[in-house]
Amino acid sequence: MNEIGVREAAVDTGGARQVDVVVIGAGQAGLSAAFHLRRVGLRPERDFVVLDHAPRPGGAWQFRWPSLTYGKVHGMHSLPGMELTGADPARPSSEVIAEYFDTYEKTFGLRVRRPVDVHRVREGDGGRLLVETSDGVWATRALINATGTWDRPFWPRYPGQETFLGRQVHTARYPGPEAFAGQRVVVVGGGASGTQHLMEIAPYAASTTWVTRRPPVFREGPFDEERGRAAVALVEERVREGLTPLSVVSVTGLPVNDAIREARANGVLDRLPMFDRITPTGVAWDDGRVVAADVILWATGFRAVIDHLAPLKLREPGGGIRMTGTRAALDPRVHLVGYGPSASTIGANRAGRAAVREIQRLLDRESRENGDRESRERGESPEDRAHRESAVVARVS
Repeated sequence: MNEIGVREAAVDTGGARQVDVVVIGAGQAGLSAAFHLRRVGLRPERDFVVLDHAPRPGGAWQFRWPSLTYGKVHGMHSLPGMELTGADPARPSSEVIAEYFDTYEKTFGLRVRRPVDVHRVREGDGGRLLVETSDGVWATRALINATGTWDRPFWPRYPGQETFLGRQVHTARYPGPEAFAGQRVVVVGGGASGTQHLMEIAPYAASTTWVTRRPPVFREGPFDEERGRAAVALVEERVREGLTPLSVVSVTGLPVNDAIREARANGVLDRLPMFDRITPTGVAWDDGRVVAADVILWATGFRAVIDHLAPLKLREPGGGIRMTGTRAALDPRVHLVGYGPSASTIGANRAGRAAVREIQRLLDRESRENGDRESRERGESPEDRAHRESAVVARVS
């Protein structure tokens, strides 16, 4: 640090470059956090860095299937400070949002480092966390984890799964409806992706069958603020208890639009309960029902990408990380955004702002404590310290 307590540019000390904050992930939540870090006066590549493993801007959106056009996207909320306007609803969302994120990064000079893989985060010296990556090691005073879920698709296990002679595909690798032409397709999952896949595939496939663990809940009417708060509260309750988070969508229900109404009327969204086993030629239930299939499409969601945090031992017996707001209850230096109740585009924005607010308080408190310690080492009285710092500021000014 220099004489007035402002750290100079990040340096390599013992193989680790020192910064105040490391942001892992440059999707909606990570970019929101980076924006707010800049807004409170922290500078990219000097006070904080943003690390992203993807090859280009766009977060998980860049990997979405081409048939998911921007007009089909449910609830995309603009990033703070720059609206997303004038987008062609017929263009693939992967293109629209990737271009928007790219422009956003450049407009605010966020200087995202990519592609960078984060291997693990562990305890370092002097109260810092060490973030070990393919781009070297960073020693940080605080961490914002915004890694989302896309890289950890959830594949349920069912008896006989390994015997199936057809294809098994997860939403994460969904190729578009044309790839299922003339085939018998079983779609597993009651969320938005499952219904979208069904409605797209039905005109091409020889047949479609929809199976879900629970009956789907279709929601008519607007999703107002009161409903939104109630849904988020349910997810927040789980993360406060250290349980694995539910997605916000799982507690909001499926919004009904004209396409959903038509698909329900045509029988495309007639749902069967979850099968009991998989056979070489399809799926089967214990009551004797069987459905032949060429493809099983698993629209079964994703899990949070947090294995790199394992050395910090933040997980609770329930499998999740217990949270207080965006902060990990067991470590005030670690914030998770886009996790649990903030796993939506508007929730990610708010979480980014909230995390930065808390981190700013943490950094300010540490700076005061360091100043007090330096004063004690100098043998200064509080009055002497105040006089010295005022004189330094006057010289700099």
